[in-house]
Parts: sequence; structure tokens; C-alpha cells
Amino acid sequence: MLISKAPRVAALLFSAAFGAALLTGCSSDGVNCGVDQCTVTIARETNASVEVLGVEAQFVSADDNSVTLQVAGQQVTLTKGQQAVQVGGLQLSLDSVTQSAIQVQVSR
Repeated sequence: MLISKAPRVAALLFSAAFGAALLTGCSSDGVNCGVDQCTVTIARETNASVEVLGVEAQFVSADDNSVTLQVAGQQVTLTKGQQAVQVGGLQLSLDSVTQSAIQVQVSR
């Protein structure tokens, strides 16, 4: 009996393409993704930006406890300890603010 390998090859190709698609959403510098959320690090300098899950986030300003970002064309201020804010189809919360960078948790 001859069994065709075509279904197995197709399944293998689909799995590889699907896995690559999952990784593509968080493959840029400053973005580190897990299964259900990404940690985004943005330099604390004018016009610094990063793309995460298909949405661009740009640094605007910061102080010791909050940061203002331009996300998907909307300006949003995040405060340490505040619940996540929804903008551009994403949930964002401020993780940390240092003299050189900010770190934000992002999920869908």
C-alpha cells in the first residue's frame, strides 16, 4: 500500500509558516515577546520609537513615575502602578522608567 507524503509535507510547511508568523510580531530591537505579552524598551530620547505587534510606539516625554507615548497616532500617558491602558488595539502598562530608557508591557 502506497501512502502519499503530500499531506504530511503540507502540514509541516503550514506549521513552519505559522510559527514564523507568530515570531514576526515581536522581532525588532527593543521588543521581547512571550506567548501572550511583549516587553518593550524604548530609549528615553526625542523621536525614539519601536514597532510592536504591528503598532508603532514613539517616546514623547517622561518623569520619574510616568511616560507619555505616541501610540497608533494617539498620545497616551502611562503611570507606574496604574492599570493597563488600551490604545491602538493594545493594552499598555508602564513597567519602569530610568534615565536612559522606559520599559512598557504590551499585550493584545
